[in-house]
Amino acid sequence: MTGKASASARRTADALMEECGRTYAAEAGIRLRDTPQPLYQLLVLSHLLSARIRASVAVAAARALFAHGMRTPRRMADATWQQRVDALGEGGYRRYDERTSTQLGEGAHLVLDVWKGDLRRLRAEADGDTEALRAGLQRVPGIGPAGADIFVREVQAVWPETGFWVGAKGIQGAERLGLPASAGRLSEVARDRDRAAFAAALVRAALDRETAETVREAALARK
Repeated sequence: MTGKASASARRTADALMEECGRTYAAEAGIRLRDTPQPLYQLLVLSHLLSARIRASVAVAAARALFAHGMRTPRRMADATWQQRVDALGEGGYRRYDERTSTQLGEGAHLVLDVWKGDLRRLRAEADGDTEALRAGLQRVPGIGPAGADIFVREVQAVWPETGFWVGAKGIQGAERLGLPASAGRLSEVARDRDRAAFAAALVRAALDRETAETVREAALARK
């Protein structure tokens, strides 16, 4: 992208980052690093965010699970079904709490059994192939295509081999903001920015019309 269109897109991107340029992991209190505990916490958050429930509720539920000590697959597996249900309810995650509690327990056991509690083993198995990574993630109960998209979108901050990843919801946000509707062109707009935060901000614009309108107005004011 060059010329006027590029300048307009970059103004919009600047406004977007100022308004909501933060990852969901950061919002959930996860200090994302390439180490087992935060990677597992991101998996849990991705699971919760992928349900048909408000993102703010999913984040609150993740924070509640972590506050109750369920920050590793071992601690999640060792918690009782009721303890998981109670923590989810504390975060307001009540519509899917019973099924999700079961899936979290089963998922924790799978992570322990298949990857010895360390999702870096899944990274090594994928060997730089993002589709292989997404397929591996979907072995985890409760993680479907949407959950895998969320995990890859957020983990790109520490696993750069994923490339720039926005997912379908991020593309929807870009369209709402008048930004290019392809990952390749968005990558140019996102250059020199925190790409994980930029991708998450696009998702926030997709989920909230008011946020998108605020961003558009701020971008126009930058002319």
